[in-house]
Amino acid sequence: MRIDKILSNMGYGSRKEVKKLLKEGAVQVDGVPVKDAKQHVDVNEQEVTVHGEVVEYKEFVYLLMHKPPGVISATEDDVHETVIDLLEHEDLIFEPFPVGRLDIDTEGLLLLTNDGHLSHQLLSPKKHVPKKYYAHVRGRVTEEDIEAFRKGVVLDDDYETKPAELTILRRGETSEIELILTEGKFHQVKRMFEAVGKKVTYLKRTEMGPLTLGDLELGEYRELTDEEVQQLKEYRVEV
Repeated sequence: MRIDKILSNMGYGSRKEVKKLLKEGAVQVDGVPVKDAKQHVDVNEQEVTVHGEVVEYKEFVYLLMHKPPGVISATEDDVHETVIDLLEHEDLIFEPFPVGRLDIDTEGLLLLTNDGHLSHQLLSPKKHVPKKYYAHVRGRVTEEDIEAFRKGVVLDDDYETKPAELTILRRGETSEIELILTEGKFHQVKRMFEAVGKKVTYLKRTEMGPLTLGDLELGEYRELTDEEVQQLKEYRVEV
């Protein structure tokens, strides 16, 4: 890969700014100054430094965020704060995007990456990637609801959902539940409960495939470990 592209991708400035760094002799490859922007470098075999600082090159970034309510799952918006607005500059330079969406008032696990292939794999309906939610539901959730969700319920647009696994954690005027889905229709969790005469008042996604939210606070995020990335790439669901 060309040295100017490497440095530009890693946030050292525009191509013009990178050329200035090269011209000043600030860039070295294996201890030798490089001034030709077109010079190719093997990032896996050669060490690149800028002003003596080693450049840790990576092509993709994988971030796990605890999305807060009130923030939208988009890369830009003229009205609302987006999940991209919560990122540090060192992560913004990779231009990540959210994998799927969470409603504006829903919190929880959201994956952001610039790996388009992996995003497509995780969102493909054919992959049946499970997503677990925790919710407060106004109304007493019953065994009949569990059975209805297991079979699939008909939404307000006549779409019949795929089977879902509903677990009741606490019954009452407001019930607490966990729900595992393998699809992601618009407002699906809320609409499924509306189909059985109940209303979701709080919703949080806690798992997606092999990933779990863990103890991340609202608005916090972290980079996935190499092991987690590999688990995502190799993730398969028996159907």
